[in-house]
Amino acid sequence: MTRPAFHPDFEKLPQTLPVFPLTGVLLLPGGQLPLNIFEPRYLTMTQDALGESQRLIGMIQPRDENAGGEKPALRSIGCAGRLSAFQETDDGRYLISLTGVIRFRISEEIDTLRGYRRVVPDYTAFRDDLRCYDGSAEFDKERLVAALKPYFDLKGIEADMDSLKTCADETLVTTLAMSCPFSPTEQQALLEFDTLAERADALSAMMEMETLETGGPRSTTRQ
Repeated sequence: MTRPAFHPDFEKLPQTLPVFPLTGVLLLPGGQLPLNIFEPRYLTMTQDALGESQRLIGMIQPRDENAGGEKPALRSIGCAGRLSAFQETDDGRYLISLTGVIRFRISEEIDTLRGYRRVVPDYTAFRDDLRCYDGSAEFDKERLVAALKPYFDLKGIEADMDSLKTCADETLVTTLAMSCPFSPTEQQALLEFDTLAERADALSAMMEMETLETGGPRSTTRQ
């Protein structure tokens, strides 16, 4: 897979990062996340990001999924996404898309800027997120595909199974992790796995477990 043309070099990643805390939303490196921006502070954040050469915004979940208020405590790890698509609406919203670039760990939170939160990110542990995926990850793709149909049936999700079966490994795992209705805690676990193979195996286990717990059929694979 070719490295995206606008991905920055590791050494040129920004030393401060605007963050968008959002419960139940997951961005992974290589993934595409559409967002509907309407709060004034996040409209401002989007405008400021558009003015930067790298156009990066950090997606991160609050530590407590039920936390309210203006400044809930944040999880320690999030994912920086490049603002790769942008559209204005007549009613004053922005429709944007973020392309996942690299995960980060929060070193510290710094003063807000024009209403939105900012952090000092540490990208060190996630340097490999910037490399090109070479297709060499080893995981049980047959198990993952077999877990999909009973899970989708359980959740009422319609999907083109033939397309999923032939989908590139990284695209399949990233898309499923980001789009399936997992809990915020499960989403955070998927974000923090070190490798694509670990993430894929966890996806299979999560779908199998939920299907079994609700009385659905267990997925099977040929031996």
